[in-house]
Amino acid sequence: MADIAATSIAAAPARSRTGFLKGWLLLTLVLVAIMVTIGGATRLTGSGLSITEWRPITGAIPPLSEAAWLVEFEKYRQIPQYQLLNKGMSLAEFQFIYWWEWGHRQLGRLIGLVYLAGFLYVAARRLASPAFTLVLFGMGLLLALQGLVGWIMVASGLEPGMTAVAPVKLTLHLTFACLFFASLVAALAHLGTFGGRIPAATGLRAAAWALVALVFVQIGLGGLVAGSKAGFTYNTWPLMDGLLVPPAQVLWSVTPLWENLVDNHALVQFNHRVGAYLLLAAAVGLAVFAARRAPEAAASARHLALAVGAQGLLGIVTLLLVVPLWAGLAHQAFALAVLGLAVSLAWRLSAR
Repeated sequence: MADIAATSIAAAPARSRTGFLKGWLLLTLVLVAIMVTIGGATRLTGSGLSITEWRPITGAIPPLSEAAWLVEFEKYRQIPQYQLLNKGMSLAEFQFIYWWEWGHRQLGRLIGLVYLAGFLYVAARRLASPAFTLVLFGMGLLLALQGLVGWIMVASGLEPGMTAVAPVKLTLHLTFACLFFASLVAALAHLGTFGGRIPAATGLRAAAWALVALVFVQIGLGGLVAGSKAGFTYNTWPLMDGLLVPPAQVLWSVTPLWENLVDNHALVQFNHRVGAYLLLAAAVGLAVFAARRAPEAAASARHLALAVGAQGLLGIVTLLLVVPLWAGLAHQAFALAVLGLAVSLAWRLSAR
């Protein structure tokens, strides 16, 4: 009995350390999920270029007087989006889009502060091993880089002739956010948050990580759809203008050819559709593979396949309804859920 009591007392600090790590990383994970969703709202409301400067510190304070609002509005009136798209916008209309972008940036600042404060506490109290602390430090660098990529994206929309950010840079911004989100899921899985390790053959583990890569590709293709506004065209399914596959002269109508991949609405949307079909097939295949080779992972793999299917249905609804705000945000948020399920399953699979 004395030995059991001593073991319990010794384990208590370890549980406390792990508890803080899990709580801190889970909080950051939730904030990032909200951040990505609000980013989608910022894009769909056309708000992303309303703040024309990048001021990481002083930018946290919004305009506090009518004179200050007029100063910010005048800055916006100098950029191409106002001159080519929103000319004649009222101050009230400008304030609407300004608050969306301001809120997006404030949430980014909050995530940075939460992560920095938590990391400093972990490092000072030595709550994690040196190797895991180094990993957490690298994740912090990724988060900081994401903020820089966000400004590079916004700056692309301030160039002459631009009325929105460049689709490639928006996709890059989204991809970096998803990379950080995936790293949080992996860190939590490492701490046992989503269950213990599952012995699995090398082939199953490789298939699980390949599915994670495919999810990233599909999210990137979705970013191109969002950035080019390709979701507002070809709003039928399963056909596109009456065809399962649009003709080559439609898919490759832009010169140079590579620009079709980011600017041609038909090809961008077609690629995203094909990506969805491939992802669903891969998820179902993984579920079948897991049921045969690693029964302990079967339920998780099946849930992942169901999530991919639900995400596909949500994408179809979003397309048919011509991207209403609620559907666009739900589709973007659920993509993170699919990514999280895929990463947690792949991480839990271990060698036999």
